[in-house]
Amino acid sequence: MKLFSHVKNWYIRYERSISSISLVLGFIWNALFLKRVDLFFENFWVVVHLVVIGGCIILINRLEHTRMEAGKTEERSKFHFWLVTILQFTFGGLLSTFLVFYFRSTDLLVTWPFLLILCSAFIANERLKKHYDTLVFQILVFYLALFSFTIFFVPVLVNQIGTGVFLLSGAASLVLIWLFLMVLRKIARIRFNESKGRLVLFLGIMFIGINVLYFSNLIPPIPLSLKDAGVYYSISKNNQGQYVVTGEPKDWRDYFSLAPTISLAGNQPLYVYTAIFSPTDFRVDIIHQWQYYDETARKWVTESTVPLVAIGGRDNGYRTYSLKNTVVPGKWRVNIKTAQGQTLGRLRFNVATIDTPIQMITENKG
Repeated sequence: MKLFSHVKNWYIRYERSISSISLVLGFIWNALFLKRVDLFFENFWVVVHLVVIGGCIILINRLEHTRMEAGKTEERSKFHFWLVTILQFTFGGLLSTFLVFYFRSTDLLVTWPFLLILCSAFIANERLKKHYDTLVFQILVFYLALFSFTIFFVPVLVNQIGTGVFLLSGAASLVLIWLFLMVLRKIARIRFNESKGRLVLFLGIMFIGINVLYFSNLIPPIPLSLKDAGVYYSISKNNQGQYVVTGEPKDWRDYFSLAPTISLAGNQPLYVYTAIFSPTDFRVDIIHQWQYYDETARKWVTESTVPLVAIGGRDNGYRTYSLKNTVVPGKWRVNIKTAQGQTLGRLRFNVATIDTPIQMITENKG
């Protein structure tokens, strides 16, 4: 008991530093070692976290139910502190996993609202430990994790994406949280009955909110992800199956620019190359939407929409491209989207015409 007390006191003393370090290291570990959302280990990793979280919530509320039932007002069980601590760390690890997966699946400037929700929950996880005593808070964060998981796990199971699959994902998340709440009601009846009205209200708001984000095309099209993309002067395929692209040399400033400048001579066409990852056995319709910014009307105008297909299973993504023959000087962007309108990525660039020969470099896309 003395050892237990010493460990607890030491942890409380350095809790903020431990939490901050584990937050950063956990995110780095996930970014380095979690590769594909359709692999067994990645999904097993998520499921283990969900099981641990569910177990901690049940044990915490069972202890509270027993204390309330006995009418006790003294200090909580010594296990309560460690259960809440484990719950906090596990939520942090799970949310960092989702951040890695969802960040890889979209353009941050397009689907930032949903990513902001995950990022806020991830960062706030360190500072909101006291709120993990509250059943409503526990369940809301747990449901956010469940829904975030079903959004990409159900498409992996059925080998397709789309509105119907998203609705199925939402239904699966509701079934899972309902089953969990039924278990919770049996083992922690007093706490559950105190909170059930607020639970139904806030879970409903969260469910509707995530659906609004989806139908506004603000949720990343996970499990798809854009592995590579670029604007080039020519694209061909060699005998080894590699795509050979010719483009303009980049200087260091181009790597920090949201819209690098592409030089054109005459009526030279431009090509947009993309490599899109999707799970094995997927066949996904995508589009390249070429848009030009009309300075007079101050709006983006769609010049052409090119339908393409991405076939799943290749680690580096399925390679495809589109071209535009007439590209006038000015601001351009090419949106890489699913057939449902979700944005995988967006290439922004400025086009400038020059009279001198363009310096070009050639590289192979494996």
